Parts: sequence; C-alpha cells; structure tokens
Amino acid sequence: MRLHRAGQALVDLVLPSDCAACGGPEPPWCGPCGRALGPPAAAHLPGGPQVLAAGRYTGPLRAALLRYKERGRRDLARPLAALLAGPLHDLAPPGGPGPTWLVPAPSRPAAARARGGDHVLRLCRALSAQCSNVRVAHSLRLDRRVQDSVGLDAAQRAVNLRGRVSIVSGRLPPVDDRSLIVDDIVTTGATLRECRSALARSGVSARAALVLCDATGRAR
Repeated sequence: MRLHRAGQALVDLVLPSDCAACGGPEPPWCGPCGRALGPPAAAHLPGGPQVLAAGRYTGPLRAALLRYKERGRRDLARPLAALLAGPLHDLAPPGGPGPTWLVPAPSRPAAARARGGDHVLRLCRALSAQCSNVRVAHSLRLDRRVQDSVGLDAAQRAVNLRGRVSIVSGRLPPVDDRSLIVDDIVTTGATLRECRSALARSGVSARAALVLCDATGRAR
C-alpha cells in the first residue's frame, strides 16, 4: 500500500491528475475551464518589447497560475507551458537556422526560495521539452535589493527595478540566435523592459516576450 501511494505521488508530480484551474477530475483542463481560457493576444506595452500572452489574467488561467506559483503545484508547469506553445511559434516560427532561446525573467531570490524554486525557469524548461529546437538560457538575476512589487504603481515598479537586473556570467544565449524573454505576468512592463535592457547591454537582442497572463490595463 505504501509503495502504491508513493508511486501515485510520483505520477501526480509528473502528470496533472486534475483540472489545472478548478481542481476537477478532468486533466489538464475540464471542459468549462478549457473553453473559458480564451485565445492568445498581444499585450499593450508602450516602449517595451512585442509581447504575446496566452490570455488575460482572469478566470481559469489566473486560477491555474496561482495554483502553480503560490500553492506548490509544480506539475502544472506542463499544461501551462502547453498554452505557450502556439504563441511561441507565432513569435518564433519553427524551421529557422538556429535554436530559439527562452530567457526567463528572474524572480526575487527570497520569493524563489519560498516557492521551492524559480517557477518561470521551470515553465521555460517545460516549454522547451515540448517544442523542437527551443532551448533555455538562465541568463538573468535580480539584485537582492528589489522589493516585492505588490502594491507598487507603474512608476514605483520602474524605480524598484532600474539597474537591478544583471547577467549571470557564462549563461547568455548566442548573440546571433533568436531570444525571447519569458514571464508569468505582464502588468506594467517594468520587468520586461529591464530584462531587455540588461540583455542588450551584453549584445543580445530580445525584441519580443512571451507571457502567460496579460494584466495590463489594455489589451489588443
């Protein structure tokens, strides 16, 4: 019996055993939640990179992200990554001369420890495993002085991050390959802008970003 339970726990860790959003018995998405996910859409981000989101930060997508990010459901990385596969191919059509590199937006060190690891990095690895010729470059890190952005307005978020995204030595993608920044949510765009600037200072051009949820004030 103990061996059976241990085996089932391992399966649940690797394969979702319920709906990613509502916890119902139909993995990875039950019918109502799947129909409510909505189509991918471009996020409106003035002065930032081109951004394509799997959907708005609402409904089943928001619920699934919160379960994955804040409630320890690491197994949801796979179904969430699957939602990014279509937008990824729109931004970086397969068949190019070199690989596409996913560069995860960094988390605050304390937040990553509390969540049991970097959830955006895990998401990128799950997406890379599902798509051919896609690799992950864990190139960026946040200064420990960066504060939690909850409750900060757009100007405060920009000040909080300014100059505090840096490069991890030896982990940059090749400058001639295509690179995309990946994050879970875009709200004001401060994180994506700082990530793009840090990469640009090192010669890497990341002209587009891929995110799960668009929480900007306007989408188009």
